[in-house]
Amino acid sequence: MLHAILMAGGSGTRFWPASRLSTPKQLLSLVGGASMIRQTCDRFGDLAPPERQMVVTNRRLVAAVRDQLPDLPDGAIVGEPCKRDTAPCIGLAALLVTRIAGDPDATMLVSPADHVITPPEAFQAAVRQAVALVDERPGRIVTFGIKPTYPAEIFGYIQRGEAIAAESGGAPVYRVERFVEKPSAATAADYLKSGDFYWNSGIFVWRAQTILDALRERQPKMLAHLEKIVDAWQTPDRQSVFDREFTAIEGISVDYAVMEHATDVAVIEAPYEWDDLGGWQSLQRRLGEDENGNTIVGKHIGLNTTGSIVRSDDNHLVVTLGLKDCIVVHTPDATLVASKHDEESIRKVVKELETRGWSEHL
Repeated sequence: MLHAILMAGGSGTRFWPASRLSTPKQLLSLVGGASMIRQTCDRFGDLAPPERQMVVTNRRLVAAVRDQLPDLPDGAIVGEPCKRDTAPCIGLAALLVTRIAGDPDATMLVSPADHVITPPEAFQAAVRQAVALVDERPGRIVTFGIKPTYPAEIFGYIQRGEAIAAESGGAPVYRVERFVEKPSAATAADYLKSGDFYWNSGIFVWRAQTILDALRERQPKMLAHLEKIVDAWQTPDRQSVFDREFTAIEGISVDYAVMEHATDVAVIEAPYEWDDLGGWQSLQRRLGEDENGNTIVGKHIGLNTTGSIVRSDDNHLVVTLGLKDCIVVHTPDATLVASKHDEESIRKVVKELETRGWSEHL
């Protein structure tokens, strides 16, 4: 059976001051009305019912996630005691699905909880195609590649190899030649020109046992810690064992731990629109611009203001005069005013707040 695993432990620092430790990006409503995590769950449709969905997040977010996803059963929201990247997160989910949920032959759909994907019907069709590809070859890993529309430096890339004639039909499928980390601008331009590269969406379909076998081979110490956690899952010692063993894990991404070494990987050319909402400028792609090139959310008056992003709410007026290519974000206790060309430095703001001990603004 297919189990949907949502990775929801990110901090979303590039969306500060809206994104905070207690309400990171995945819990915010940035586009589409509902929160990102709510939209992700809704997108599954009938692929995996609530009893076969699992959210792995930070422990401090469990209650907030529960409020947003009340349909999930008890135990479906797993709170990690600390951040250890995606490989431990996925490995733990695979063990819980196979051993605690009692589905040793489970197929997993692994997805970040903060992407924009439309239309949902196209996404569901692509997932069904991926499941069919895994059923054809149970050791196969399937991912989804996004046709690049510009030479992005902020995404990882997938180089495709020969086409795969899949019995499942659907979107084009290729063997994965290699995964590439975020490239330079010049390299990204070459990738775009070649036509052989996709953006890496970070969404995967595989058998749970496939990922466990890969971790056993490549990350045996990590898997040993995870197995101790699951051994104690239904005992009174669950929390203490979880804290001790998970904290002892050396964090690593699933890309480094598994994908770079995997030999049977297929990429489906995604038949849907995708955006990972990496920062405030991504709102312009999703929400559009007015006649002055501005993207406005909330109550705003702009005079001689062009190419800017302004986000407030209907109860607080923001007035901009003579601004060009700026980001203005108002929240009840913090306001950001930044150049669009310096958006990456928002991460530095968060670090500066930590240095100053101003935790109330984190």
